[in-house]
Amino acid sequence: MPARLRAIGWPHAGEPGEAWAERMAAHPSARPARVVEQHRSGYVVAQGPDEGIAVESLPEWQRPKCPPDARAAVGDWVLVEDGRIVALLPRHGVIKRASAGEHYGQQLIAANVDTVFVVCGLDADFNPRRIERYLLLVQGGGARPVVVLTKADQAGGRAAETRDALAERLGGGVPVLALDARDPAGADALRPWLGPGSTAVLVGSSGAGKSTLTNALLGVERMKTGAVRERDARGRHTTTHRALIALPSGGCLIDTPGMRELKPTGEEDLAGGGFADIEALAAECRFNDCRHGSEPGCAVRAAIADGRLDAGRLANYRKLSEEVAGAAQVLAARQAAGRPQPPGRRPPPRPGGRPGRR
Repeated sequence: MPARLRAIGWPHAGEPGEAWAERMAAHPSARPARVVEQHRSGYVVAQGPDEGIAVESLPEWQRPKCPPDARAAVGDWVLVEDGRIVALLPRHGVIKRASAGEHYGQQLIAANVDTVFVVCGLDADFNPRRIERYLLLVQGGGARPVVVLTKADQAGGRAAETRDALAERLGGGVPVLALDARDPAGADALRPWLGPGSTAVLVGSSGAGKSTLTNALLGVERMKTGAVRERDARGRHTTTHRALIALPSGGCLIDTPGMRELKPTGEEDLAGGGFADIEALAAECRFNDCRHGSEPGCAVRAAIADGRLDAGRLANYRKLSEEVAGAAQVLAARQAAGRPQPPGRRPPPRPGGRPGRR
């Protein structure tokens, strides 16, 4: 059993840690399993590669007031007994976003993730601002981000130049790869993050090439792929639900449907989310409350003037700052009102004022 669990990402080479051991001791007849599919009607779990067992969820997860991210997600480890989940084991490395719509909520995309591959095509859908938004959401969850630029064969010989420009824009702290997802060499470039016991998740818009990459890593055409529209390079949802797949390398990969709405939860940190360069420049402004407008001695505007900082990047930073601050205020209000929050959540950052204030 340990070897089969290890093949689907079991994180313990030896005995489980104290928190896991206590949870497992409370259910001595239950067996550990990993959530490999999540559906509206229930879950599919596995205790080894190439298997799936439909199980019922905990009763409290089915109650309307249960926060969505308090329920199990793809990648979670659970304890199963008699065809039912009886306990959720502690998590690490999550990726989540605020739920779509007008009302605040949080949606867990994947759990127990070591690496997040942010996938974007080098075609008409290439959008550095969207990549920055993904990185902001990834940074607070404990997983390593890697930007994967697919469709390098469609970049007209500019793939390396675009890759290097994006890496410079992101400050060099995030690996940026440019590849052709249909080329076996492209899949090989991802293997350093997919060793035995590791789990990665693919995120990106529809048509970016996530399912094509999954097929290349598997060595078989398992995931459905589709063409993109010529006018905007957008694809249809060929992946309709999140699924965890065991790879021949011993690692696991979670493929997700395309996400076009990426709302911050209010727990993000802009410096850690790829904007450390702007935060560092703002610290050099003459005034602590500089708004990077017409104030004298503004280091941020000076960097734009001499070409060290892109004006569009600053605009995206300001936009995301406002969104994070707004979401943080809503989250703080919910917590103050005593609404239930998922266990283990860290408190939100103090809501900020205008972007760039110190």
